Amino acid sequence: MARTLKLPANEPHLTITQVARQFELRTSAIRYYERIGILPRAQRAGGRRRYDATTLHRLAVVQRAREAGFTLEEIRTLFAGFGDEIRADRRWRLLASRKMDELDTAAARIASMRELLERLRARCHCRTLEACGRAMLENGSRPVAPTPAVLRRRP
Repeated sequence: MARTLKLPANEPHLTITQVARQFELRTSAIRYYERIGILPRAQRAGGRRRYDATTLHRLAVVQRAREAGFTLEEIRTLFAGFGDEIRADRRWRLLASRKMDELDTAAARIASMRELLERLRARCHCRTLEACGRAMLENGSRPVAPTPAVLRRRP
């Protein structure tokens, strides 16, 4: 996370380079966050972007949300996907609930994958993959329907 979240007392606005350094970001990331609406457009002074404390606060939220696995689209929803009357705590709770459901689904899928890999590692003694496939079909494994891309590759 950012090393320091304070504006220098003698400088009420930071340059894009100063902000990028504080958050260990590239300046292009900050410009991108502006472009997609996560950060407000920067004020300009002498044609150069200048950022105030609001930007630092928003970037702190962005970084924490990224650490929690939120996508940029979800972060944009956090900032702009609710009415102004919806408090931050409610926004976090709603998005966190969705993310937790997503994590639960992913965890169940990973557990299923682990179980399958453990069974394959422990039980497969086939000499060829064809023999392996035959054994799978004989033991009740259902073949997966080919995707349209696979169907197009066939001669």
